[in-house]
Amino acid sequence: MNVGTVTFLLALTSGVSGQYYDYDYYPSFLRSSSPNCAPECECPGNYPTAMYCDELKLKSVPMVPPGIKYLYLRNNQIDHLDEKAFENVTDLQWLILDHNLLENSKIKGKVFAKLKQLKKLHINYNNLTETVSPLPKSLEDLQLTNNKISKLGSFEGLVNLTFIHLQHNQLKEETISAALRGLKSLEYLDLSFNQMSKLPSGLPASLLTLYLDNNQIKNIPDEYFKRFGALQYLRLSHNELADGGVPGNTFNISSLLELDLSYNKLKSIPTVSENLENYYLQVNELEKFEVKSFCKILGPLSYSKIKHLRLDGNPLTQSSLPPDMYECLRVANEITVN
Repeated sequence: MNVGTVTFLLALTSGVSGQYYDYDYYPSFLRSSSPNCAPECECPGNYPTAMYCDELKLKSVPMVPPGIKYLYLRNNQIDHLDEKAFENVTDLQWLILDHNLLENSKIKGKVFAKLKQLKKLHINYNNLTETVSPLPKSLEDLQLTNNKISKLGSFEGLVNLTFIHLQHNQLKEETISAALRGLKSLEYLDLSFNQMSKLPSGLPASLLTLYLDNNQIKNIPDEYFKRFGALQYLRLSHNELADGGVPGNTFNISSLLELDLSYNKLKSIPTVSENLENYYLQVNELEKFEVKSFCKILGPLSYSKIKHLRLDGNPLTQSSLPPDMYECLRVANEITVN
């Protein structure tokens, strides 16, 4: 076990990339376009159903030939989508529109809803003020990060939607509450870097990953997280949580594997389940270490599963840690203190 102030990086494993083949990059030796391709774009011979139209200063969507299933239009100047933009490729599965100039008022009709096989829609880094709709029931992965979104449109009927990325927008809790309630397949929701002062109500109970960091959240309702029976990854770092706003067993969730409460105003360590593996509490106001926050009882078969624990940036020092801490945290391989 290493005790001391150290810096380490934990690679988060939850995300979208594991669900699909990654067509985002292909090496230069594959860049001979197939004949079924828009002339200004590239369709690799090894992946003839993927069309790359990145960084071409396009102001509108080019003609997309039939047979294309993976369409990349990143880093252009596209500011509108006509309703017939994708009429030749209604079997499109991925549509990537990151880093353009799209606004809601210039996305016409049911341009997305017509794509009955669309699984992945990315419109990150644009000028959206509202989530786009209507969307097809086939959609699994929606990314709308780094826009100006302050309103959520309809998600009704999106029974396959599994991943939603809405970080770096202007969302408040009253806008989010109940809007996502019907998404029974939703497993991943990122609402970090928004404008929430409270936790939104009505989030789907199916969530495995919930990121709420970098908001202004001060209070957590009693038993708020109890309804999320499978929640594994929870981030609430960079908020305004203090002891008075965190009821006793708020984070004592048996399914939880990772909890990030760093950069808040906590003076005591919130109680967690013995199943928790990664716990981040750096840069709070922690004054003492209580073993009961991690272990209800100590014994041969009763101990914390904590592997990584960060306590640096608090008034705690190594000398203030109780001796029985090591019996409770017996499988930890990294504990960081000042």
